[in-house]
Amino acid sequence: MAKTDVELTRKEMKAPDAFLTNARAALDWVGGHPKRIVSIVVGALVSLAVVLGVLSWLESSDKAAGAALYSVLNDADGQVSSVPLPGVSVPLFPSAEAQQKAIVAKAAEVEHNFGSSESARTARLAAGEAQLRLGAFDAALAAFDSYLASAKSGDSLAFLAAEGVARAKEGKGDLAGALAALDQVQSLNAAYGDRIALERAGILALQGKVDEAKKILQSFPTDFKESQAKAEAEQKLARLGGQK
Repeated sequence: MAKTDVELTRKEMKAPDAFLTNARAALDWVGGHPKRIVSIVVGALVSLAVVLGVLSWLESSDKAAGAALYSVLNDADGQVSSVPLPGVSVPLFPSAEAQQKAIVAKAAEVEHNFGSSESARTARLAAGEAQLRLGAFDAALAAFDSYLASAKSGDSLAFLAAEGVARAKEGKGDLAGALAALDQVQSLNAAYGDRIALERAGILALQGKVDEAKKILQSFPTDFKESQAKAEAEQKLARLGGQK
């Protein structure tokens, strides 16, 4: 099941999860592909100097937004420690809660200053994840729903927002809504099928549909032969009583 509290292990803090991997890819894109104006209909009286000024402003704005997003992601990649850690360059936080609150605060700054940028939208995902870990499910839902509302066709990170919706609804006890959200995740990224299956099995078990959950977990090794989550599926199945 997805974690809904703020207790994270050192290993989990250090290992890049699916969110951070994809978010960093988005950051790389932002940094390497500043917005260009391909064509501007400005009329015959608009001078070249004005057009160049607009181009310059957009490029500088993108760089600033990317730098602000980097600060958010850097906090998300930080570690929890009450003492300095030699050789560690990422931010240190006194507690997991402090780390997540820092991410939320910085993400809000990115949205405030660069609200229409892709960097701001990516920061919204980071904020949603942080709110989930804080147990602030309504705030997490608002962040993820906002991201999905502005997502364009083919958005490579939309499935992460949909998965966040599922986890937030699960946290609120809306298990039917969580299952519906998982269907959306599946439609947005079929490659995420193994994680979806694990989440679905967990939610079905919470609903009391243990046999359905077991069926998913029993067929997991066959359905997802290359998945690295086989051991997790076996553990979940064992907790449900194993195979009959």
